[in-house]
Amino acid sequence: MFSNLGNLADLMRNAGKIRESMEKATESLGQVQVEGAAGGGAVTARVNGRLELISVRIDPKLLADGDAELLEDMVTAAVNQGLSKAREAAAQSISSLAGLPIPGLSGLLGQGPGAGSGGA
Repeated sequence: MFSNLGNLADLMRNAGKIRESMEKATESLGQVQVEGAAGGGAVTARVNGRLELISVRIDPKLLADGDAELLEDMVTAAVNQGLSKAREAAAQSISSLAGLPIPGLSGLLGQGPGAGSGGA
């Protein structure tokens, strides 16, 4: 019953260091950037590790075609792919800074609907 008290005491003793490490990891997520693409690269979306959309690039040929519905679908697919990659990169970054794998971390980072879906 009391066999894990030593581990709990260590955790409590290191709480400040753990918090500091997590703050540094969160700060560094702004530096992580990934790109999602759709339509063979005709639409790309750049997302950072904080799950913020940095930029969207659309091939001018798509604009000339005038197919708004296709363009909307491609932008959505590229952004979703970028967000999915950013979640994975953020989970890896935080795990490496923490020095251990953290199961389910990508779920904690807000894996929402459409995450993990591929591009168009």
